[in-house]
Amino acid sequence: MSFFERHKLLKVLSLNAFSVLVQFVLGIFSVRIISEFLGPNGMALTGNFRNFTSLFKSISILGLKEGLIKLFLENSESKEEKNNVTSSFLVFFLLLSFFLAFLILFFAEDFSLYLFKETLFATYLRYFAVLLPFFVLQTLLVTLFNANQEFKKIVGIQIVTNIFLFVSSFYLIYNQNLNGAFFAIAIADFISFVVTIIFVRERFIFSLKFQSSYLYTISKFIAMALVSAIVIPVTAILVRNYIIDHSNLYNAGIWEAITRISGFYMMFFSAGLSLYYLPKLSALQTDIEFKAELKYYFKILVPVFAGVLLLVFLLKDVMISIALTSEFKPVSELLIWQLLGDLFRIMTLAFGFQILVKAMVIKYVLVEVIYNVLFLIVSFFLFDSLHVKGIMQAYVIANAITFFMVLFMFRKLFLNTRIIED
Repeated sequence: MSFFERHKLLKVLSLNAFSVLVQFVLGIFSVRIISEFLGPNGMALTGNFRNFTSLFKSISILGLKEGLIKLFLENSESKEEKNNVTSSFLVFFLLLSFFLAFLILFFAEDFSLYLFKETLFATYLRYFAVLLPFFVLQTLLVTLFNANQEFKKIVGIQIVTNIFLFVSSFYLIYNQNLNGAFFAIAIADFISFVVTIIFVRERFIFSLKFQSSYLYTISKFIAMALVSAIVIPVTAILVRNYIIDHSNLYNAGIWEAITRISGFYMMFFSAGLSLYYLPKLSALQTDIEFKAELKYYFKILVPVFAGVLLLVFLLKDVMISIALTSEFKPVSELLIWQLLGDLFRIMTLAFGFQILVKAMVIKYVLVEVIYNVLFLIVSFFLFDSLHVKGIMQAYVIANAITFFMVLFMFRKLFLNTRIIED
């Protein structure tokens, strides 16, 4: 048996590595373009727009990926049943996306006024609204590949999509500055959909029929996803607006730059883990199996991630000089706090995926709400004396407390059964 056959998680991560490398390099240059053409102020404004789109995109696919994979695996022997599952999810989530699109169109000026302090950018919110259903279609198609463990196709979609998004963003920002950046964000998911269609044409046949029998499963995943869809981007917007209101756009841009850099290395692990763990944990039946997977996670993945964080810390000045202009100098001394917080976050994910795929609704809601409330409260408390450094320290504190809280939630797992030895 080959090394990658024995370590399927590492195989998935390695398949995803080239995609992430492409996305990492393009992401670095994207941040450089934004910092060069838009500065810290533009970084902060585009950050608010990204959080807004993230909020509505998350709501539009509430539980789609987790629920579809779970039901797909449960009905893996019946092609007809799998088609019924897919069609039901398609109808439900398309209708949800249409409702959200109308909501954005109707309140576009109000949203723009809150996010950007003026109604000038309402047009770009409307562009995003009209194209939102295409994001749902793209997500459903990619999830079907994930359920079938066709990882190579997913990686191909990611690579081609990232290249197209980078080229379009660069062209628009270069020619239209902030307006171009907003337009690029608004149309990004339509570009992703077009690329995905190229990969999946004539692959899947859908019908527009809905079976209410799947509503119970969908509803549990919706309940969990709704919490994340709302609290995560809203928390980011509240923190960013607090910085702007109590300081200035410059400091908000510094914080946004740090979180964007974090996103570069986090996407490698989060994307790979989603591809591997959603179908993997959905198929596990016992606590013994989960403990064995948990041991593997902390034995193999966490040390690899810690090594990546160390490498990022050692090369931070090089990365920052490439990705950002001299205006973002404070990022270098503040990045260490983001790295520490991300280490706790990746350890928490070991349990978080189990909570998600097993639809432990109460635990999921508790973890998400407590983490985000902690982050908000500690951020507001520390910002007055430490400014952006206080926000970064709040991120570490909130993630550390959340990790130990999750350990407490799973205490019976460690007390009642013994971890299987290799």
